Amino acid sequence: MISFIRHILVSLSLFALANCAASAEFAGASSRPHPVGMQTLQYEDSSRLDWTASKPRPLATTIWYPAQAGVIEKDWDVAIFKAGSNAMGAGLSLTPQKLPLILLSHGTGGSAASMAWLAESLAAHGYVVAAVNHHGNTGYEDKTRLEGFVVWWDRPQDLSVVIDKLLADPVFGSRIDAQRIAVAGFSIGGYTALASVGGRISYAQWEEFCGKNASNPNCKLPPEAKFSPAELQTLLKENQRIKDAIAVSGASYSDARIRAAYSIAPVMGRVVTKDSMTSIKVPVRIVVGADDDQAIPEFNAQVYAANIANSTMQILPAVTHYSFLAECNTLGKMVARQVCVDPAGVDRAAIHQQVAADALKFFDDKLR
Repeated sequence: MISFIRHILVSLSLFALANCAASAEFAGASSRPHPVGMQTLQYEDSSRLDWTASKPRPLATTIWYPAQAGVIEKDWDVAIFKAGSNAMGAGLSLTPQKLPLILLSHGTGGSAASMAWLAESLAAHGYVVAAVNHHGNTGYEDKTRLEGFVVWWDRPQDLSVVIDKLLADPVFGSRIDAQRIAVAGFSIGGYTALASVGGRISYAQWEEFCGKNASNPNCKLPPEAKFSPAELQTLLKENQRIKDAIAVSGASYSDARIRAAYSIAPVMGRVVTKDSMTSIKVPVRIVVGADDDQAIPEFNAQVYAANIANSTMQILPAVTHYSFLAECNTLGKMVARQVCVDPAGVDRAAIHQQVAADALKFFDDKLR
């Protein structure tokens, strides 16, 4: 996503998830087994500080889930995105008693809402889906932080803490099947998904690769990071907390409770070590667009697929990076064409349906 999207989102005050457009109401779509409920829980990680070092790290988590029959769903627009439909705050379906859980990680600078199409589809078929808004690196917050773009290997820890929180949650805890937990993610969230099942980075390997491939998207701040090179260099040289984070960047952030990973257009394929990829034991599914110029398949998806033994990959013809974001409304198509307008012949809604069906089949199979 490009930087001016943030200005639009903030100026319209539509980041708050409570702002739901009610352009249509219906008592559950007949094409899906369950109506979909949604709510956002304001979790925190008390073991880590936020980037201001003034309070615990926030873990605002949007949760989609199968809702009780007969609830009223409403269309949900979030700034430039059409984020599907849901029954905000609806009661959790009474059956089945135990439900599988999918953790969902958004792309850099994005938010849970940008991946609503996948979350909603899975929830309609009986999954609880929890999408963390990663602190400092999310459009959900009032502003992003440079630290959030620089330290991206802390994201898997967010997912682990959210698993802890959900299993202890008074509403969801007793309903989640702790033996059926999986993860999905897009872009840097795709990396996050793979890191949560064993992928480990090498900062030295990253520096070596980028020394030879400086123009590679993996080697520079993403377009939505509106910070100068001088600010970046100052942070890297003078911020002790960043230096400490880099020192532990190669640690394992794997969570043994996660039994499968679905990675959409993952990045950092040349940064994750080969040894850690070959050590991943859980089933992995990778999906990427053939024309993705942000998560270039040659340097990312194909590297993961070649080194993770228990993985399969699908490359979608003509699809680009931003086709995996939620569909855009009229405003988005006017002011954010890079994010909202797909190449000729690419139908974003159809791509979403295809990928959501593929993810559902993968999780149904691997979490049996």
